[in-house]
Amino acid sequence: MTAELSPKQKLRALAAARRGVLLPGAFNALSARVIADLGFEAIYVTGAGVTNMSFGLPDQAFMGLSDIAEHTSRIRDAVEVPLLVDADTGFGNALNTYQTVRTLERAGADCIQIEDQVSPKRCGHFSGKEVIDAAEMVDKIKAAVDARRDADFLVMARTDARSTQSFEATIERAQRYSEAGADILFVEALESQEEVRRLPQLVDKPQLMNLVIGGKTPIFNAQELGALGFGFVLYANAALQGAVAGMQKTLTVLRDEKEVQEDPQLVTPFKERQRLVNKPFWDGLEKKYGS
Repeated sequence: MTAELSPKQKLRALAAARRGVLLPGAFNALSARVIADLGFEAIYVTGAGVTNMSFGLPDQAFMGLSDIAEHTSRIRDAVEVPLLVDADTGFGNALNTYQTVRTLERAGADCIQIEDQVSPKRCGHFSGKEVIDAAEMVDKIKAAVDARRDADFLVMARTDARSTQSFEATIERAQRYSEAGADILFVEALESQEEVRRLPQLVDKPQLMNLVIGGKTPIFNAQELGALGFGFVLYANAALQGAVAGMQKTLTVLRDEKEVQEDPQLVTPFKERQRLVNKPFWDGLEKKYGS
């Protein structure tokens, strides 16, 4: 009998397939449950989403390691699909990155993403970003690779260099990160269709393309990006933006009409909400263990 693949092994296989796997971002356990319930193959635990939704703050390094570890642990308890976790800059130098990998792998991550921004970092689609020396980022990647306990744990290296350097210099960084041991490469905030199309031809590692709704990178269909050779197509905060839009719509009705009915176009029905939080399972346990 063939043993079932672990989430880490499934994620490695998805990356290797290079077929543009859609990767929605989750900002808490319930958003992760919705994503998994809809059949998506993997989930991105978004630092921007955690910062926006839990703190009400912009994505400018207000989230710490303990914050993302706690959210990762809760999401891991809620879903079984592979988790790619946003670890910002590794929360410090190479030594801090080593500890970040240990912490997040223990919390249930199957892959971590670290980036080469100067700390304090900011959203990849904000202006004013700066990057550290490539050699320092190479040391962080090597530390991350050495720190993993499970050989199938993946390390994703992101570069934000395109905002301040040429496309060619950005590609050179990505190549160095690949040689340092990164399993997946993430070149952030490309601003032209031509650069997006060229990227998979220039670096021989599975790659992720981040599509930010309203951001700097042109929106592509995931099937087209898969045909180009991208492994993953990230929508880190589509669920967040949809949730905020839904809250604004529902609360506007409540404010103006002084009531909200169970309209499936406006609110998730009560029974569906209970299904998503797995109430039947807990009801079964209550019967099993109740006197």
